[in-house]
Amino acid sequence: MDAAWIAVILLRDIRTLRRELEAYADERQLWAEPPGITNSGGTLALHLVGNLRHFIGARLGGTRYLRDRPAEFARRDVPRAELLAEIAALEGEVTRAFAGLDSARLEDTFPEEIAGLRLPTGQYLVHLVAHFTFHLGQLDYHRRVVTGQPAGVGAVRPAELTPPATR
Repeated sequence: MDAAWIAVILLRDIRTLRRELEAYADERQLWAEPPGITNSGGTLALHLVGNLRHFIGARLGGTRYLRDRPAEFARRDVPRAELLAEIAALEGEVTRAFAGLDSARLEDTFPEEIAGLRLPTGQYLVHLVAHFTFHLGQLDYHRRVVTGQPAGVGAVRPAELTPPATR
């Protein structure tokens, strides 16, 4: 396993998160809660950003980000511009954290206990990728439902799986 490739996938998905938010025709739609859908697009965005800023930015990158997980699910009507600024901050933090993450550290124990477990860093990073992608798919469906627009935003572009230096 190579840390750089994990970063490539996460950064691709962070760019997709930005495209998803930009694809809502009216930013009020980000906060719509259709029957049967428990998290709005805005809530999912706040949760995705908070999760990675905590586990990657703060825990691996040494930022001073302090997560407020309950607020990720309680805040409403956050302007799209503020959400996009949070995504930009996340992208920078992930880039910096992975720049300082040697692949040998993937075998080390992640610096925080997770659900009572001490997991290898690489294993937990793969979990974080899967978690992000799961919620990104929910966000995509939320956007399609509330906007009535069936078009995708190019969520899993294979061309974005090249390291930044070769793009």
